[in-house]
Amino acid sequence: MRDAFITALNTQKISAEWVKNISENLINVYTPGYREKKFTFKTFLDGSIVETDLRNIGQGKSSPGTSDENIFLEGSGYFVLRNDQGRIVYTRLGEFKFDGEGVYRSSDGQAVQGYILNDKGEIMNGAKPVDAESFIDTPFDGGAASVPTTNIKMWIDPSNGKYLGKYEEFEFKDDGILYGKADGGKVMTPLYKVAVINFHNPQELFEVSDGQFIETANSGKPVVGRGEVRGGLIELSNVDFDTNTAYYQQAQMQLELANQLIKSHKQLLQNAIELMSS
Repeated sequence: MRDAFITALNTQKISAEWVKNISENLINVYTPGYREKKFTFKTFLDGSIVETDLRNIGQGKSSPGTSDENIFLEGSGYFVLRNDQGRIVYTRLGEFKFDGEGVYRSSDGQAVQGYILNDKGEIMNGAKPVDAESFIDTPFDGGAASVPTTNIKMWIDPSNGKYLGKYEEFEFKDDGILYGKADGGKVMTPLYKVAVINFHNPQELFEVSDGQFIETANSGKPVVGRGEVRGGLIELSNVDFDTNTAYYQQAQMQLELANQLIKSHKQLLQNAIELMSS
């Protein structure tokens, strides 16, 4: 026989947790790069528990960034960041800028990773170009097709004020390539390709800090991501406001019902104690 009081207590607990997490989604509707939390529940004899706590890996809308140096990924995958200790994390938020030394970095100072290109736009592995088909199909091992990623650098030559000593401007194009521009934009030279990495099961990535993830055994090893990288934009939150509002109302109603049931059971227990003592 099910205990209605225990069921109500369990329902109260899970409903409060549900309200809390939906509230987090709604608070972050306009937070750039935020990944919506999604939940499933597992029922048991006297209630339910949260079975999974997953992130929505769907695309967020684009928005003008804070700088032309920001980038937006439209497609599947993540940008790659490396800290000074060599630790790798993955993010969708391309709110990046070049620092005073010309290194392309995230807002928290981690170096954005990319691949060095030759003047034909081919990815270089040492002194040799990498075949484009092999690059996509070969598993990641320190870089797609075993090509190591590198920090993206656009230092300014103090003698002439130009990037890398010869470019007046730079531009990120749709294929994620950073071009150096000279002669008033008439000359465009490919310099780096921004690294975009994906996973067979990206929902199982572990979030180590807001919007930054690391691989896990369940996520699988990194593979080459696919999508367009555009400059001057960033990705907004992918929270579905209407759906989360509906879930919030449902969770609140469920919580209020559980609270009322617990209150009623307490009152019945109090009445029973008074009858027994009278």
